[in-house]
Amino acid sequence: MTATFHDLKDKSVFITGGGSGIGAYLTDGFLAQGAKVAFVGRSDASAFCDEMEEKHGVRPLFIQCDITDIPALQGAMDQAAAAQGPIAVLVNNAANDKRHTTLEVDEDFWDWTQAVNLKAYFFACQRAIAGMKDAGGGAIINFSSISYMMGNDGYPGYTTANAGITGMTRSLAREFGPDKIRVNAIAPGWVLTDKQKEMWVTPEALEAHLERQCLKDSLSPEDIVGATLFLASDVSKMMTGQAMVVDGGVVVTG
Repeated sequence: MTATFHDLKDKSVFITGGGSGIGAYLTDGFLAQGAKVAFVGRSDASAFCDEMEEKHGVRPLFIQCDITDIPALQGAMDQAAAAQGPIAVLVNNAANDKRHTTLEVDEDFWDWTQAVNLKAYFFACQRAIAGMKDAGGGAIINFSSISYMMGNDGYPGYTTANAGITGMTRSLAREFGPDKIRVNAIAPGWVLTDKQKEMWVTPEALEAHLERQCLKDSLSPEDIVGATLFLASDVSKMMTGQAMVVDGGVVVTG
């Protein structure tokens, strides 16, 4: 850890998908700042919680649920708020970039891609905002992706949802700015999580992607943590409605 965000100490943080991939590194990063972390995921994360407790001396609160079950997701958020105080920071991180082609998509698959990659984000924001209004403010970080900015093929439902996340982020930032609730997005590049390495990373594909980056190092999950902590902290108190790209310099904004 190269920076300490003192205002994150004792903050109540809720992360979707916080037990694996980038989300596990986010849980670790917020715990290192002294935050109280709760997270949800579909798979049992007891072993990960054991690891975090041994490392930080405090155990994150894990609530098992499928984020596409909106009552279960919002119920988990209520449980976290009751246990750790009103949610001050929401990180919508969970996503699924299952590969697919346009012509093979049916209505059920389309609905599922939007449910996991966009709908759950909206209703998590809705629940968090209600508590943040009462508390006098808060920070929401929605994970998007540069995939839609690049015009990638291979997962049109996913890229559609990620474009929607950016639009939703801007609208919520405008609507709830008067309540001192900041809403920003992070758009990572190709982060080499274990899942990505197992399913889609090949030497040829990685070489081609690195060729598009300004910085020639591959992205690891640790590279996304600092940007998330920054947007969660009051250090960025006048930033809202923005999409922060962390991709090694593939796409440009502005």
